[in-house]
Amino acid sequence: MKILITGSNGLLGQKLVHLLRKEESIDLVATSQGENRISEQRGYIYESLDISNFEEVNTLLLKHKPDTVINTAAMTQVDLCEDLPEKCRLLNVAAVGYLTATCKEINAHFIQLSTDFVFDGKEGPYREEDTPNPLSYYAVSKYDSEKLVQNAGLNKWSIVRTIIIYGVAEKMSRSNIVLWAMDALQKQEALKIVDDQFRAPTLAEDLADGCIEIAKKGANGIFHLSGPESMSILECVHRIALNFNWSADTVEAISTESLNKKAKRPPRTGFI
Repeated sequence: MKILITGSNGLLGQKLVHLLRKEESIDLVATSQGENRISEQRGYIYESLDISNFEEVNTLLLKHKPDTVINTAAMTQVDLCEDLPEKCRLLNVAAVGYLTATCKEINAHFIQLSTDFVFDGKEGPYREEDTPNPLSYYAVSKYDSEKLVQNAGLNKWSIVRTIIIYGVAEKMSRSNIVLWAMDALQKQEALKIVDDQFRAPTLAEDLADGCIEIAKKGANGIFHLSGPESMSILECVHRIALNFNWSADTVEAISTESLNKKAKRPPRTGFI
C-alpha cells in the first residue's frame, strides 16, 4: 500500500511519517513546502509540494500513484484567515479541489483533515451526523472543503474532524496550546486565558493512529477523532501547571469577548 501525506512538516504530518515509515507493508511519500524538516529521513521518499499549484499536485500524484492521500496541509490561523480570505480559500478549498481531482483520476482514497470549528458551539459535544454551522472564514473554508470532498466523485473519501492538536515535533512553524502554555508557565509569565471556550485537546500521536486506521481499512465517511475529555482552555492550562508542578498564580481568567478577536470561535465543541 502506498500512502502520500501532504503537510508532512507539520505536527500531525511528522507523527504520520514517524509511524508509517516503520511499516514494511507501506510505501510512504511525504510532501510539504520547502525542505524536509524531519531529521530521520529513512523509510520514505520526500518531495517538495505546493498544494495550491494544480500542475505540481497533478504531476506529483501521477508520478507516485498513491493508494491513499492524507491531506494535513491547511491554513489554520483563524484570525489570519479573516485578514487573508483569498489565501485561505486557495489553501483550504481550491487546493483540496486539485488533490481530489487527481485522486479521482488515479482512484486513490482521499482523507481530508477538518475541524470542530465547522460547528457553532451552541450544542456541543457533537456527533458526526450533526449539521455544521461555521462562524468564521476559516471554519467556512474547512466546511466548504468537506462538501467538495463529498461531491468530488471519489470512490473512497474520508473526512477527519479533530480538536486542538498538541504535541512536540521538529522545527515547527507554529506552536500549540500546550507548548505555548508550558513555556509561559515555566517562565512565570503573565497569562490571560479564556474560561468560556470548551474543547477536547487531542494528542497528535493519537490522531495519527486514527488516520492510519482509516487508511488501512479504507473507511468511508466522516469521523470525529479527538481527545476523550472536554475542558475549558483555562482548565487545560491549569492542568499543565499541575502536571509539571509549576505555579499557576500568573494565570488570569478572562472572557472570549474581552479578547476582541476578529474571528468568532464556537464556545463549546467536543465530540461524542
